Amino acid sequence: MTSQSEPTTGAGTGTTTGTDSRHKIRIGVFVPFGCQLLDLACVDVFGTMSYEYQSPLTDFIPKPIVNLAPSVDIYYIGSVHPGELIELTSAMNIRCTHHMSSPEVQPGKLDIVMIPGPDPSIAVTDEVKKWVAGHFAVPTTDILSICTGAFICGEAGILKGKKFCGPRAGQDVLQAKFGDQGVDWQGGITNGNDLVAAYARHQTHHFPGPLAEFGIMMTEVGDRPQQYTKSQASVTIGVVWQIIKAVFMGFGSKSKSKPS
Repeated sequence: MTSQSEPTTGAGTGTTTGTDSRHKIRIGVFVPFGCQLLDLACVDVFGTMSYEYQSPLTDFIPKPIVNLAPSVDIYYIGSVHPGELIELTSAMNIRCTHHMSSPEVQPGKLDIVMIPGPDPSIAVTDEVKKWVAGHFAVPTTDILSICTGAFICGEAGILKGKKFCGPRAGQDVLQAKFGDQGVDWQGGITNGNDLVAAYARHQTHHFPGPLAEFGIMMTEVGDRPQQYTKSQASVTIGVVWQIIKAVFMGFGSKSKSKPS
């Protein structure tokens, strides 16, 4: 998670709408190259804290909690035309709501930009770099990156002086590419859930405390520690052991398939 500066109460493009005093939050999920489904799914934690989600469920959600909920607009922003499909993993597709050039999603128009992890081998285009850097330059916009979204943020040059989440297995590659930016990496595919929970707890001007805590309890996220409890060496040993077992299993299946 990174932002140009810490928002204060009432900051951001989050506003009231018409005569309604309800706070409005605009979230842009940026998927220019496709992404991991589990990375993107964490946006639903924000969705469950919205008035649109909670207001029909007053038999299950206490009315005082619902009254605190903001109105939330979620845009799915890509490099394809609005209405076209964006491919995710596990044969899932989502429909693009806005091209990155759309006026509604330009810098200053969004409160939160989420960047779920794409295939890290895909080259980041200048258009994507400019879009991300433009939003980062807005003090009232927060950027939340999940897993390999770190590669997009690094290419956009916004990691300098920031502690940044990225995939544990890719830390050597990240260090080689962006190590001069002074970044500490922690986090992988489902750590987006923890990131969103921590953000909601911290940004009380968007998500008042009781609402955030109720939403976190309802979605059952946010209980893992910030730092890994296993060392990199122990994780490596575990991976090597699984590879060794897989090799022997492969030999066993081959021998069974041989004719007698």
